[in-house]
Amino acid sequence: MAARYDALDDRLIRFISEQHVFFVATATADSRINLSPKGMDSLRVLGPRRIAWLNLTGSGNETAAHLQADPRMTLMFCSFGREPLILRIYGQARAIHRQDARWAEAVAAMPALPGARQVVELDIDLVQTSCGQAVPFYDFRAERNQQRAWLERLGEDGLHDYWAEANTRSLDGVETGILERNLDEAERREQRARGETRRPPGGNTGSPRTP
Repeated sequence: MAARYDALDDRLIRFISEQHVFFVATATADSRINLSPKGMDSLRVLGPRRIAWLNLTGSGNETAAHLQADPRMTLMFCSFGREPLILRIYGQARAIHRQDARWAEAVAAMPALPGARQVVELDIDLVQTSCGQAVPFYDFRAERNQQRAWLERLGEDGLHDYWAEANTRSLDGVETGILERNLDEAERREQRARGETRRPPGGNTGSPRTP
């Protein structure tokens, strides 16, 4: 049976710590709704009404784009083990980038993972649990290492170039501000220079590299 709470209690915090995957949903008033799975031990519960997670570089940047226009966010966790449970967490979120004043403080609470582009903080205004009895059983085997290995191969310059190629706009054309909010002026100049060097005749840089 569904139940509602104003905040996370110890039982739900423990449940979150046992999960290997969670799901993030965001949208603007007129955009597509984005739903992303996350893993790699990237989430931390900072208190009964506050959660943060480390947003690593990937082929899209929908969450950060949406949060600039609409701070609403839903996180979902579900049990694949013996005790069924679905946990949804609703609230207002913000994306903290590398050039933001709170970056050092925010990232200090996160695991040391390559390719971090934002820390997303969620202030919780509603917690809902439901039975989860239709969710099938699945056994966890291991974390995938492909994304970590790809990000490590990119290095910082390659990471900046990938942001420029693949992360500056959402699917609906919303600007993400990733270069302006993650790179200082010197880094942006260097990235633009590398981009011009790689640009072939006709101005098309080609398909971005993907993990």
